[in-house]
Amino acid sequence: MAKRNFKLDPEEQEILEAIESGKWKSINPTKAELRHYAQIARNTLKKDKTITIRISGLDLNRMKAKAVEEGMPYQTLIQSVLHKYLSGRLEPVN
Repeated sequence: MAKRNFKLDPEEQEILEAIESGKWKSINPTKAELRHYAQIARNTLKKDKTITIRISGLDLNRMKAKAVEEGMPYQTLIQSVLHKYLSGRLEPVN
């Protein structure tokens, strides 16, 4: 297994292990299926809104440091955290 510069969440790790162990097999989708799934991906990943938020300098510096550790731009990390929270894959700490 190749060394990665990022951490996988448990679901992603489970999928990776299933693929590497041969539990999944490749399929050959039709061109129509590829177009269909490409459109779904475009619609899902479309970033069509810009927002401005105010956060503390300390939180921003922590986010930037964490982004460096994860090997991604800090805006991408913020978007990922927000998306995971909204999709129920990240829960607040009480």
